[in-house]
Order: sequence, then C-alpha cells, then structure tokens
Amino acid sequence: MLLEIKQYGDQVLRVACAKVEKVEIEHNTLAVNMLETMYAAQGIGLAAPQVGLGIQLVVIDIPEDEDEPAEKITVNGEEVDMRSIMPLVFVNPELEPYGKEESCTEGCLSVRNIRSQVSRPGRVRAKLHKLDGKVLEIDCGGLLARCLQHECDHLKGVLFTDRVSSAVKVTLAKRLKRMLNMES
Repeated sequence: MLLEIKQYGDQVLRVACAKVEKVEIEHNTLAVNMLETMYAAQGIGLAAPQVGLGIQLVVIDIPEDEDEPAEKITVNGEEVDMRSIMPLVFVNPELEPYGKEESCTEGCLSVRNIRSQVSRPGRVRAKLHKLDGKVLEIDCGGLLARCLQHECDHLKGVLFTDRVSSAVKVTLAKRLKRMLNMES
C-alpha cells in the first residue's frame, strides 16, 4: 500500500523519533509499505517520519547501477557485495560516521525538487537491528554510507537542508519558504 510522503514543513519531520522497543507484525507491514512507497517515488531510502510515524524504522534499497564502482562493504566482519543485503530494513540504528568529509549532491523525497551539495564523512560504522532480530554491524563508504547518514538524520528530526553550507542556505531560503507556504 502506498503511503503519503510528508513534505518539508510537516512537523513530524522535525521530531526526534522513539526507539522501537519490540518489533511487532505491524512493523513488518509498515516496512513493506514503505519500500513500495519508496520505489514508487523513485527513491533509495525512506525513514518512518517521512510517512508520518515518529519511530526509528528505515528502509534502504540502492540499485546496483546507482553505486559506481560496486561498493564492497564489511558486514559482521566479512567483506560482502552491497547488493547481498538489499533491501535493508532496520530499527534503532547506531551510526558512527568517520573519515574524510566528502561533498555530494543530495535530494530527499520529503523536500521535492531541491537538490544540493552536502558534506558528510565518507565512511560509516553502523549497528543495525533487523526486524527478524538479527544485528548487522556494517562498515561502508560510498552511497550506502551517505544514505545511512541521510536516513538516520530523519530519525533525529534533521533534514539534508540543515546540513548545507551557509551560502547555500541563503540561496535555498526562498524556495523553502514557498514550500512552507504551500503546506499551510
């Protein structure tokens, strides 16, 4: 079932999300619906607040052709191909970004038609709790590292537009204000 993707200005996007204390069947249904919604919107990641729910649940699916060259990652100490863990569905993530800052263009399904350069650490160590109770300890770079940081920011009420440079904030201000006026 397709869900409504909340847009810039909706207060749910600015709330720190609650941890998922116990995974219920409803979380599995929500994850399936979030993946379907993300695919329909042609995105690669979606966090629960983007569909109006203040819980720490994220879905990510990076198509093979999006990450060049194919990113090798470490999962629970073993090097694997990124595609082997997609789609990635998890709750209560713990992220430790590290490494050299890298600037890349980002967009967001909740901030339509705006893309901008965002600087983030190039690598991430992450502890991700899957819905089946398994825990993935991932060390990655590339698009997956960026996507993990972007989606987990949503769980803290942070949007990519908060992370752009001061100069870019000035240039985006009018467009973002128009988006706010459209919401009210």
